Amino acid sequence: MSTVPRYTDYEDLPGKLFIVEGIDGSGKSTQLDLLHKWIQSQGYFAYLSEWNSSPIVRDTTKFGKDKRLLSPMTFSLIHAADFADRLENTILPPLRAGAIVLTDRYIYTAFARDVARGIDPEYVRRVYRFAPKPTAAFYFRVPFDEALRRILTGRPALKYYEAGMDLAISEDPYESFRVFQGSIRDQYEKMVDEFHLRVIDAALPITAQQDQVRNVVAPLLEGALKKPVMPYEELFGRQGLTGRYLNKD
Repeated sequence: MSTVPRYTDYEDLPGKLFIVEGIDGSGKSTQLDLLHKWIQSQGYFAYLSEWNSSPIVRDTTKFGKDKRLLSPMTFSLIHAADFADRLENTILPPLRAGAIVLTDRYIYTAFARDVARGIDPEYVRRVYRFAPKPTAAFYFRVPFDEALRRILTGRPALKYYEAGMDLAISEDPYESFRVFQGSIRDQYEKMVDEFHLRVIDAALPITAQQDQVRNVVAPLLEGALKKPVMPYEELFGRQGLTGRYLNKD
């Protein structure tokens, strides 16, 4: 690969950026939710941002998926627009304020999915070179059978694009899923060293995975914005509450 800039330097953003990645069914969203709750319990400001959640493209994406109109390049450009909007409005502002931002999927999702759909990897990296470097990036590695089991739990069938049916890999959605998600996983595996992704065995118990994630995140939280804690006596005093049990002595 050529020396395409991988990130943009935003000059020492005081906040912390933690992201999770993995194929569909890897359990990354569950782990991010647990991490979010834990970070908040430690008294920090923490914000969530999800892939494909920007209001400027959400309706367009849904329409394109429902009508099966999205080509690989259209998919790529829509997701780039989604990321650019979220970066400007929901990721950079809290990072500049010193808060913590947690993202369910980041630019590596585009690098994996777009390339699996036939887009040139260097082109995709150039498109996303405006992204800031995350504080830590986790890749949840999971066997296909386990991923498929998790996806199908609670719903009857695979989704069209989720299974890569748009690529005409196979008329069998389950076989198409295995081939398509296998290509995506191959791209993630290549990115482990390139982007220093921290690999988590997603077949481990949920608590064991979360312990590993917290062990990495905990020492990186130092200096992040925390919620102010008001002493009880001051809080009660502002509410006009008095009494000898509220005295400092």
